[in-house]
Amino acid sequence: MTAFMDPDTILTNAVLVLPDEVVTGTIAMKGATIVGLDTGNTSLPRAIDMHGDYLIPGIVDLHTDNLERQVQPRTLSRWPSRSAMIAHDAQCAAAGVTTIFNALCLGDLGFDKDRARTFHDGMKDLDALAPTGLLKAEHFLHLRCEVPAPDMLGMVEPVIGHRLVRLVSLMDHSPGVGQYANMDFYRKLRKSGGLDDETVDRRIKELQDQRARLRDPNRRALLDMVRPRDVPIASHDDRTEAEVAENAADGITISEFPVTLTAAKAAKVAGMQVIAGAPNIVRGGSHSGNVSVSELVNAHAVDAFASDYVPPSLVEAAFLCAREERMSLPAAVRMVTDTPARMVGLQERGRLALWCRADVVRVRMHETLPVVRQVWCGGVRVI
Repeated sequence: MTAFMDPDTILTNAVLVLPDEVVTGTIAMKGATIVGLDTGNTSLPRAIDMHGDYLIPGIVDLHTDNLERQVQPRTLSRWPSRSAMIAHDAQCAAAGVTTIFNALCLGDLGFDKDRARTFHDGMKDLDALAPTGLLKAEHFLHLRCEVPAPDMLGMVEPVIGHRLVRLVSLMDHSPGVGQYANMDFYRKLRKSGGLDDETVDRRIKELQDQRARLRDPNRRALLDMVRPRDVPIASHDDRTEAEVAENAADGITISEFPVTLTAAKAAKVAGMQVIAGAPNIVRGGSHSGNVSVSELVNAHAVDAFASDYVPPSLVEAAFLCAREERMSLPAAVRMVTDTPARMVGLQERGRLALWCRADVVRVRMHETLPVVRQVWCGGVRVI
């Protein structure tokens, strides 16, 4: 083990999920870098015995709304934002996520006014906490831009140049399109929030009129604002081939959470990469009646998973896909590590490979459930 360059940490007797194979062996870390990989075990006294557990790369989650659930754990209960950020960070790290893209919403369509506060507070909290070393994972920003919202452009402009912004997505949660094409579902959703029929119908008409006025000019202005920057752009909730064609023509490279198999296939044909929700895989289907991600996997129409609203879903989705023989374990793990990292230009992470960033997750199987036991982020054990 002398080739391991006097490492800080040695993990041995582990099942290593490498980019293209699974081997039993040893991994060594020095500082924030993987400096040694060996297919044998070591008896060095300071090596830590993994007792046959899996070691996978740290998970890269390009879209998590988990912060919103910490900020507002109950409908009428808002939690202090910095405390919520610390809790969010710890929950993601405990799920094996070492690279977190906080998907913060910019733009109000009239039903989620507190999201603007969550965005502003989240930006302040990340700026304050990132230099302290108190966060367990590394955090970036995913700006979710509600294209038809009248306040969207004004919220984006001051932050588009922020050092943590690494992904921008174009959303449209107007009634009658995308995720909410089914108007019966949309009405039921809004009435479940306590609104009466008359209010819901009035708001639907207002939002549809607003979309007709603002969607196209806001979209053009947003794309003009983002294009000069080295930031990938994603679409969101694609439903039709026409929507995908428009996105591809505008230089959008990622289709996030397509809601139909037709849209996902069209995105692949157009050369776009597709992100799907891991909770959909774990639950066995969409919670809102959209396409099953299992269908996308079977059709080879998805490249990566994101946690959306359940951080532990990522490790579970990867091992579930491998267990059901939809793909090999290395291929399934790449969908939550290497592939999402490359989508946003983070080439140095997402793989157990020499000279890559030392983000490592220890996973033990409980029957068929993968359980995260330990996590190293940048070579530092955080869980």
